Amino acid sequence: MLSLLGLVGGLGLLIVLTIRGMNLFIAAPVCALIVALTSGLPLFTGDANFVTTYMSGFAGFISAWFFMFLLGAIFGKFMEDTGAADSVARWIVGKLGFKHAVVAVVLACAILTYGGVSLFVVAFSVYPMALSLFKDANLPRRFIPATMAFGSVTFTMTSAGSPEIQNWIPIKYLGTSPFAGWEVSLVVAIFMACFGYWWLKRMIGKAIAKGEKFEERASDPKVPVRDLPHPLTGVIPLLVVLVLSFWLHESLAQLALIVALSGGVLTLMLINFQYFHDLSKAVNTGTTGALVAIGNTAAVVGFGSIAKNTDAFQATVEVMANLPGNELIGAAVAVSVIAGLTGSASGGQAIVLPLIGQHYIDRGVEPEELHRIVAISSGALDSLPHNGYVVTTIRAICHETHKAAYGSVAALTVVVPLIGLAMAIALFSLF
Repeated sequence: MLSLLGLVGGLGLLIVLTIRGMNLFIAAPVCALIVALTSGLPLFTGDANFVTTYMSGFAGFISAWFFMFLLGAIFGKFMEDTGAADSVARWIVGKLGFKHAVVAVVLACAILTYGGVSLFVVAFSVYPMALSLFKDANLPRRFIPATMAFGSVTFTMTSAGSPEIQNWIPIKYLGTSPFAGWEVSLVVAIFMACFGYWWLKRMIGKAIAKGEKFEERASDPKVPVRDLPHPLTGVIPLLVVLVLSFWLHESLAQLALIVALSGGVLTLMLINFQYFHDLSKAVNTGTTGALVAIGNTAAVVGFGSIAKNTDAFQATVEVMANLPGNELIGAAVAVSVIAGLTGSASGGQAIVLPLIGQHYIDRGVEPEELHRIVAISSGALDSLPHNGYVVTTIRAICHETHKAAYGSVAALTVVVPLIGLAMAIALFSLF
C-alpha cells in the first residue's frame, strides 16, 4: 500500500510541479526519490539502486535521441535565421488568408508526422513557421503548442499506415501490419481531425474575443528588414527531411532521422546561405536549445525508470492486464493507464502488450482490432503534463508555461483521443 501511495503521490507531485513551472532537473529526481523511498528501493547500494536506475533512464534517452534533438534544433534555428520560416508563413497567409494560419500549422505537422519524422523533430522544425504565422495573423501565441501537438500526436500518430513507432510496436506482439483496422482508423482519424480543429478554433476565438493577441518577446528571433528568400527555399528542406525519413526508416529505423535531418540542414545551408543573418549565433542557440529540451525530457524519463521498478507499478500492470469484461475495453484501459503513469505512449504499449497481446488473441479478439485499439489508447493519457513531448514542446521549444498552454494541449491530445478511442471500440463492437 505504501508503495502505491508513493507512486501515485510522486506522479501527482511531478504533475503539480511541472504545471507550476519548477525546473524539471530538480522536480523529476525529487519526485522519483519519493517513489523510491516509499517502495523500499535502495538509494546507493545494489545493482538496482535509485541513482543507477534513474541515471540509466536519463542517460539512455539522451544516448538514443541526442543527435535527433541537436539536428532538429539547428534546423529550426536555420529556418528562423535565414528568413525561410517567415517567407513560407507569409506565402501561406497571402494565399490562404489570416484565418487559415492555424490549419496551415496543423497540416504541416500532420504531413511531417505521417511522413515518419519524429514528433520532437516536427516540433523543432515547424515552430519557426508557426510563430511567424501566429504573429502575422495576430493570434495568441499560447495556442502554438496545442496547434502543433494536435497535428502531431492525435489523428496522425496512431492512425493506420503511420510510420510512427506508436503504430508499429503492436506488430511485434500481434503479427499484424501497420494498416491494421484501417477502416475504423480512417473514420476515427477524420473525426478527431474535424472535431479537434473545430475545438481549437473555438478556443482561440474565445481568447481573441477576450482581447488576447500575439505578444512579441525579447527572446523572439530578430530577423532584420531585408529581402526574404523565395518560399520554396523553406519548403524544399522540409521535403528533403520528409522524403529521406520515409525512404530510409525501414532500413535504418531511428537512425534514418539523423540522415534526414542532416540532409535538411545541408539543403537549407546550400540554397539559403546568402540569407543567413548570424550563422554562428544560430548554431550556438540551436545547440543550447537542444540540450535544454533533451535534458528536460530525459529528467522525466528518469522518473519513469524509477516508477517501473516499483512493486506498485508491477502490481498495477498485472491488474490492468487482467481486467474483466469486454477485451477491447480492457486493453484500452490497461494501455491508457500505464501510458499515463510512464508519460509515454510507446512505453505503455511495450509494457502492456507482452502481457495482454496473446492472452486476448487466445480469447478470440481479432489481432487487427486489438492493434488499432492499443495504438489509439496509447495516445491519450500519455499526454499528461509530465509527458516528455509535452514538456519539450511547451517549455523548451515554444517557451510557454504549462499554466498558459497546457489547458488547450490537454483538450486536444487527451480528451479528443479518448473520444476517438470510445468511437473505435464502439465501431469494432458493432461491426
